[in-house]
Amino acid sequence: MKIYPAIDIIDGRCVRLVQGDYKQVTVYDENPAAVAKKWQDMGAEYLHIVDLDGSRRGTAHSDETVKKILSAVDIPVQIGGGIRTIDDIRSKLEMGISRVILGTVAVTDFELTKNAVETFGEAIAVGVDASNGKVAITGWTSVSDQDSTALIARLAEIGVKTIIYTDIAKDGMMSGTNIPMYREVSNFPLDIIAAGGVTNIDDVSALKETGISGAIIGKALYLNTIDLEEAIRTGKNPAALAPVLPKAKSSDHEVAK
Repeated sequence: MKIYPAIDIIDGRCVRLVQGDYKQVTVYDENPAAVAKKWQDMGAEYLHIVDLDGSRRGTAHSDETVKKILSAVDIPVQIGGGIRTIDDIRSKLEMGISRVILGTVAVTDFELTKNAVETFGEAIAVGVDASNGKVAITGWTSVSDQDSTALIARLAEIGVKTIIYTDIAKDGMMSGTNIPMYREVSNFPLDIIAAGGVTNIDDVSALKETGISGAIIGKALYLNTIDLEEAIRTGKNPAALAPVLPKAKSSDHEVAK
């Protein structure tokens, strides 16, 4: 299981929100590029960036900051936030981004999402952000009537390979992650990356047991409740696995592997 350190950007600074609430912003560093270099030096193999200004405004807003990050590291970077068009995707990939994460547009314009997957293949991932089982959009400022697992099933059908699945209720709360939810969605024939609530090394071990492919860690790194190097070792080490519990029975929305 791969560990993805998170860098969330507002006004060119490295920040964290609580449950996606833009009124609850904590600034952790004024230099996101330096943070990115730190995570790489500690062994990170992939970075996760969110343009929070872009998410809220619906258009990319942090390109200059992102370019500085890309210049500071030589590991792959995935990014989400404010990406709404094919041109937006192409611009990010030409900039040097390895994987572009679609969010709101996967709900509001499914045809564009399908076109993006057909055009750019595995360089496209989709962020599914769940609030009580429904997909939140527009930087989590509104909740759609789209069921999150039904959306994942549709995305699998059109060839999406990677899903970043966030339980909004857990995000930034430092209260652990939603293991039953990740055990359920691991039944999809996709690479599932967990986001939201990873607080300590036990959370990493528990997520690894579910069989998902990755975990994003944000606030816990900035508060030093988890050591990145230890998290990476735990994600890689087969010996860290406890016996895998039986997965939840497949629901009507799940796709058998």
